[in-house]
Amino acid sequence: METTYVPIGDPSSDLSRERRQREWSALLDDHTAGTTGGPTVDVVVIGGGITGTGIALDAASRGLRTVLVEREDLAFGTSRWSSKLVHGGLRYLATGHADVAWESAVERGHLMTTIAPHLIRALPQIVPVMTDTSMLSAAVTRAGFLAGDLLRAGARTPAHVLPPAHWISRNKVRSLAPCIDAQSLRGGVMAWDGQLNDDARLVVAVARTAASFGASILTKVEATDIHPHGVRLDDLVSGTSVDVSASHVITATGVWAEELDPRVHVRPSRGTHVVLDARRLGSPRAALTIPVPGMDARYCFLLPRPDGTVLAGITDIGVDHIDDVPQAPEEEVTWILRQVSRVLATELTAADVLGTFAGLRPLVSMEDPDDLTDDTTSDVSRKHLVSRSSTGSITVTGGKLTTYRRMAQDAVDMITDRPCRTRSIALVGAQPGTPDRSPGFFDADPFTMRYGAEAARVRELSTLFAEPQAALAPIAKHTSASRVDVAHAILHEGALDTDDVLARRLRLDSVDADIPAARSAIEDVFAILTREGLTPAGAF
Repeated sequence: METTYVPIGDPSSDLSRERRQREWSALLDDHTAGTTGGPTVDVVVIGGGITGTGIALDAASRGLRTVLVEREDLAFGTSRWSSKLVHGGLRYLATGHADVAWESAVERGHLMTTIAPHLIRALPQIVPVMTDTSMLSAAVTRAGFLAGDLLRAGARTPAHVLPPAHWISRNKVRSLAPCIDAQSLRGGVMAWDGQLNDDARLVVAVARTAASFGASILTKVEATDIHPHGVRLDDLVSGTSVDVSASHVITATGVWAEELDPRVHVRPSRGTHVVLDARRLGSPRAALTIPVPGMDARYCFLLPRPDGTVLAGITDIGVDHIDDVPQAPEEEVTWILRQVSRVLATELTAADVLGTFAGLRPLVSMEDPDDLTDDTTSDVSRKHLVSRSSTGSITVTGGKLTTYRRMAQDAVDMITDRPCRTRSIALVGAQPGTPDRSPGFFDADPFTMRYGAEAARVRELSTLFAEPQAALAPIAKHTSASRVDVAHAILHEGALDTDDVLARRLRLDSVDADIPAARSAIEDVFAILTREGLTPAGAF
């Protein structure tokens, strides 16, 4: 099937404040007119994470009039708290969930070859073999990666996109991960997986691509009531409300699924990450995957990031309370540092921590959620659930970031017989031709890394500033993001307030010390855009 690309610079993919107001007003006008020719829209999607935006793209690309509403912002919830990996599900194969592993491998292939090759790079991942690693354990690791290669080949992901796993020497491990304890190192097994520049940026790209197919993307709009004929929507910006007539309503609200569909039982699991300075670890160019002693199929990792940081993680702890912005408990941070330090030359301490974040996975269990303990959430299936409620609405939950496209397809298949097209739709910023396949993002141009083929268009925004060259400079220590990126987030990516830019467009809140400078720069850019008449006064 021929790939469909969004034309570079096509305004139909832009998410601006003006477009949001225009599309909200159209819903109000339709309601006021009291149309009698049937529902106003074909489908309302509730939830602006990766699943909801994926559903909006799938539905709009099948020709359905689609409205997506999100009470906070794109990628506000779980979708921005991942490990930034598009992975093939090898862990799920190890725990007996072969169907989830296969689905993950297939969807990873679609993402890396067609849908978002400009946002994902192949990341080498090393499982170090230490002097205390048994031969059996090393053999099992090697066999597991060979199984992963079979999944990759079966999913038809080319070896030039993801090379096969192989044994590497002690010196090779040290060259890619200088922080390793060389005295205890024997060698390692290296495999490859997909690494996102950023998970929230993937969500924004999906949302903009959906908009290019005609979907309305309305953030800061809350669905307060689902009824047999549609849904009640409240605009949290203007304070106005409307009852929208819709043929179908699909909810994709993750860990908040029970708020709109009490039948669904979600068991949230907290995954905590620690942000470290890459220089403290010798600026690694490969990830370290470290088995956790006494826990089958459980690993911690050190993942190098393009912003000069390394993510350490991850926990898998069941929780009973859902916070809008989960916090990383001190004991989990300590546990992560202790686990990864087992293979390092020097021990990591709290003084090495630049920042932390935690996210809640929306795990779906067939058991009573009260029967699950903190120690059992890692065994709850990551398979997604699509079900219809008594009011006729459809709820989608569970699953994982890598398989969002398949989750969306399953949901939209329930409301139309029109064929799904999303396997051959490239996200905004992709372009024909083979992208650079050099490992990781470490040497990539930062604008290309974030925007793909749109990079030149974003750079052109520097002309809005009195000092164009200075506007291209990083605005904080641990980022390559500039004032130009901030302007693009406001003008073209649907950012409606400072936190939208800070936390979900440019991810400037990962390092605690960077936040004051980043926030100040965002406010400066907003003032400039307001002065130039490019965004309304009081928009933020």
